[in-house]
Amino acid sequence: MRTTRDEAMAALRDWSRPGRRGDLVAAAWQAGETNVSALAEAGRITRPTVYADLRSRGIDPDHRPKGTSVITNLSPLDIEGFTGVGELLDAQFDAALRRWAAEHPTATQEQGKAEGMRLVGVMDMTYRYADVRDLLAHEQVARAERDRLLHQVELRWEALSTAAAWLAAHHAYTVAVDEARIAIDMWRERAEAALKRPFFCSSPRDEAAYRQIQEAGHPALEQALADLDRTPAQTAEQLLANLDQAHERRQKVAAATLRHAQPTQ
Repeated sequence: MRTTRDEAMAALRDWSRPGRRGDLVAAAWQAGETNVSALAEAGRITRPTVYADLRSRGIDPDHRPKGTSVITNLSPLDIEGFTGVGELLDAQFDAALRRWAAEHPTATQEQGKAEGMRLVGVMDMTYRYADVRDLLAHEQVARAERDRLLHQVELRWEALSTAAAWLAAHHAYTVAVDEARIAIDMWRERAEAALKRPFFCSSPRDEAAYRQIQEAGHPALEQALADLDRTPAQTAEQLLANLDQAHERRQKVAAATLRHAQPTQ
């Protein structure tokens, strides 16, 4: 299935009308492709041209676009005494049922049974919500760090052009590449973990419990789930391939300078 990002990048690769390129670069950026090298390759242009096109459309390349699905509220859950902590579920259920019984001393057995079923729904939804919310938050943090460190590679490489302490700057660039590789792998692990946890409402009772969670100030998860990369292994492989390809080419370019930067014997 082609994503908005895929379509934007395909359009960028096929640009032809003068003036159209800048619009397509901006569209690809806003669709989620914030790797300047990838944009340059797709548009068959240089990285400085990408930066110029972005700025001409009012986009600051140093500030990555933020999605609307960022999980910002990771405050502890407390929905009728349920916190979503697995090992506490039984005790929290018993406590909630006792509280209800104390508040409804004349309740019938059928009413007590119905309340027990409702509390089971709240308990189950709170547990599943907490699990999925935390996994999504971890994926988003890892994704942001991945993108930040990939951008850092580009900044470190550009800094070499004017660096006074060239060897130190080259080392900083090399370290940035290594950190970006690690960040890509960490993001892939977080994304794969998030994909393994389904989240759904299968009954009106589930929907009611989910509404309670949101009414308590906790974020909805649908958009964050929709934003998940469905093929993290493939994406990570492509990101690593792009990074390594650029690094290999840059190392060849830097080799000539590196020879002159070596201290003479």
